[in-house]
Amino acid sequence: MIVDEEQHFGVVQKEKLKQLRVDVHVLTLTATPIPRTLQLALSGVREMSIIATPPIDRLAVRTFVMPYDPVTIREAIMRERDRGGQVFYVVPRIADLDEVRERLRETVPEIKYAVAHGRMAASELENVMTAFDERAFDLLLSTNIVESGLDIPSANTMIVHRSDMFGLAQLYQLRGRIGRSKIRAYAYLTLPERKNLAATAQRRLEVMQTLDNLGAGFQLASYDLDIRGAGNLLGDEQSGHIREVGIELYQHMLEEAVAGARTEGGSEAGPEEWSPQITIGTPVLIPEAYVPDLGVRLGLYRRIAGLLDRREIDGFAAELIDRFGALPPEVENLLEIIAIKRHCREAGIEKLEAGPKGAVISLRDNRFVNPAGLVDLIQRNAGTLKIRPDQKIVYLRNWENAKTRLGGVAKLAQALARVSRSAVPETPTALPKPTPALAKPVARRA
Repeated sequence: MIVDEEQHFGVVQKEKLKQLRVDVHVLTLTATPIPRTLQLALSGVREMSIIATPPIDRLAVRTFVMPYDPVTIREAIMRERDRGGQVFYVVPRIADLDEVRERLRETVPEIKYAVAHGRMAASELENVMTAFDERAFDLLLSTNIVESGLDIPSANTMIVHRSDMFGLAQLYQLRGRIGRSKIRAYAYLTLPERKNLAATAQRRLEVMQTLDNLGAGFQLASYDLDIRGAGNLLGDEQSGHIREVGIELYQHMLEEAVAGARTEGGSEAGPEEWSPQITIGTPVLIPEAYVPDLGVRLGLYRRIAGLLDRREIDGFAAELIDRFGALPPEVENLLEIIAIKRHCREAGIEKLEAGPKGAVISLRDNRFVNPAGLVDLIQRNAGTLKIRPDQKIVYLRNWENAKTRLGGVAKLAQALARVSRSAVPETPTALPKPTPALAKPVARRA
């Protein structure tokens, strides 16, 4: 089964097509894969091939994002007509056609134009498109029904009305209708005057203006995945969800699920395949302002997840400083959290939650490899460290800000890891029940 322009099909539609045969091979083709499809390919569930070589002598489309300006629009339309070309004028809604038609009559009364939209009769729409293809009109005013399937080499200028109302993939598909010859093409993405755009709409348009090189569909789809999320890989949601857990954790969970599905018998994860959960209340990420390129950011996240010890973390930090400049606080927090995670794994700490008044630690299976060493550590830190009846370790401290809290948690995790290394039996032993002696020890302070 071959699905062309796959972004137009829903998950349910594609699944119904696959059910027509018991065993079917599926090949999907698209210039702008939906986030769910791209995530399936990136995670290894699907195989992926990229065609990044443009036709010979093909030129990239110059893209401009700007507020609507009648003078600029007239100049663009007349320049295209004077060089013997044609223009697409695309609006997001049928209700916008009358308004734009009146603007065209006032701005460029000398051109001939036709109107096309999805509510027209099939024969009427076919006649309009055939006449435009035969160059009977200078301009085609239409909705986004022209976004795929058209190959009109003479049309090399496109004006998009209210471009903030289109999706990223739609804008890329629309832009692909022009520049299909050896002539330079121009796309004008217009915005309403004096209107504040939503943050996501602003980002979509910035990506469109930045990625105007040939064969940028895969890069653009990657930005779309970052903006909208990967969707539900086992359901019919085609975007969303990824921001609920973060890209790093989401990718890690997905890789584990794919690896488990490929393992014969679906064997359980080994003892090393777990990750401590650390909550400190500080931002831990690589800001977009620090590393603007999405692909580079994702690659850095993957490398950070594989750092093993303090020496590698320090070396990675030095590389970041050399490449991108001084580390912002969010990146410093992220690298410190990675170091803390290593100590937590070594000590068997499954969950560590810290706030302004201290920290609470949950051990994996409520077991510690060196209970005697832990009891000694608690007695040496009278009044600040104790075991609760629910087997959680409580560390009482006043941390005035996030930086001191992060440093205090790092020292605590390091101390517990050091205790666990001092005496490691073959099988971890359950923690002793708290006693009055442990609750209020009389021993000296550390």
